[in-house]
Amino acid sequence: MNNKPDLELALIQTTLAWHDPAANREHFQTLLEQARGADLVILPEMFTTGFSMESAELAEPEDGPSSIWLREQAQRIGAVICGSLIIQAAGSYRNRLLWARPDGSFAYYDKRHLFRMAGEHKHYSAGDQQVVFDLNGWRVRPLICYDLRFPVWSRDAGGTDLLLYTANWPGARRQHWNRLLPARAIENLCYVAAVNRVGEDGKGHGYTGDSQVLDFQGETLLAAGDGDGVFRARLSSEALAAYRERFPAHLDADAFTLN
Repeated sequence: MNNKPDLELALIQTTLAWHDPAANREHFQTLLEQARGADLVILPEMFTTGFSMESAELAEPEDGPSSIWLREQAQRIGAVICGSLIIQAAGSYRNRLLWARPDGSFAYYDKRHLFRMAGEHKHYSAGDQQVVFDLNGWRVRPLICYDLRFPVWSRDAGGTDLLLYTANWPGARRQHWNRLLPARAIENLCYVAAVNRVGEDGKGHGYTGDSQVLDFQGETLLAAGDGDGVFRARLSSEALAAYRERFPAHLDADAFTLN
């Protein structure tokens, strides 16, 4: 029986100031005003710095200024806000997605697949845990950028309702982004929300956005293109439940465990 309310999403696709957390926090604070009324607000990967390998120079402690700011903003607009940033924890550097709730509590996910083509695996430690967050009865599973390429890590037989990807995915490989996201939605019989950035980073890499929300059949509910701003979508729990009942492919999925 489906008894979950619909879920209102706000995706913030924008440019990022290179290596300038204070400037990025100020920029996002303005955009967050436009996200009021959403249940969940999603920011890009490494939203305080851009996708940087300067982990030692840029890392913040777990209770650093950006974590405090994120908690304050969640309380201020009454929504869960999430996005990844560079965190130093337990003697290592993590590309960590923070899940800030309006009640002041936190949860997190550490990026599992580190982008070796940029040397990310040399500057960060990989996470080893899949996590699922509950939001108004919705099972939300966060993943970060390069994780998208690995369907086993995205696969979940436990009934994920929404796969969430936050990214700095360069325009040079936008076709991969736009093809893999619908595949993840279709194979997992769930919604997908994916947030990317736009603009150019300090290394000269260009980003073309393509933030989007897809339904359980891979159909587009929201396509941000290369726009800069706040984009909204509403997810229907009733439609999701009806589709899973009508097409229960998950019942025939292969059982497996992750090491």
